[in-house]
Amino acid sequence: MNVLPRHPTESQVHMTELVLPQHTNSVGSAFGGAILSWIDIAGGICAGRHAGRTAVTVAFDDVHFITPVRLGDVLSITARITFVGRTSIEVWVDVARERYDGSCEHANTAFVTFVAVNAAGEPQPVPPLLLDNDDDRRRYEEGRRRRDERLERARRSANHPAV
Repeated sequence: MNVLPRHPTESQVHMTELVLPQHTNSVGSAFGGAILSWIDIAGGICAGRHAGRTAVTVAFDDVHFITPVRLGDVLSITARITFVGRTSIEVWVDVARERYDGSCEHANTAFVTFVAVNAAGEPQPVPPLLLDNDDDRRRYEEGRRRRDERLERARRSANHPAV
């Protein structure tokens, strides 16, 4: 395994998707699930690049649908590592809606957590994140806070009696 720190730009992903009829509901808006699928793919590629191995989805946090996405829109999806733990990787994914007239609007943001795994599905260590500027350090600390909150929610959920 590569244990050298890796900079977030080394694993960053840019993906483009065209919203087609099969991605939309009866009023021509994109299904949230279709957008979440693309977010998961971009985030998984980004996490896998950083880890140097397969990374599987563990959690979706803070998913915000800001602007409606419609049939015929082009989505520009960017994924970037914000935080890494021992085996986990948090990825920020941003979705912009582009129109053929050149206009572009922020449509969606999500934080997705992945865990690097081996062929047997066992968690594997990931390289540390190289933080060489204030923005990346700020994102990392915010990611650490989100991870702590995520772990606390998971702990509370595991201890919650079944209804």
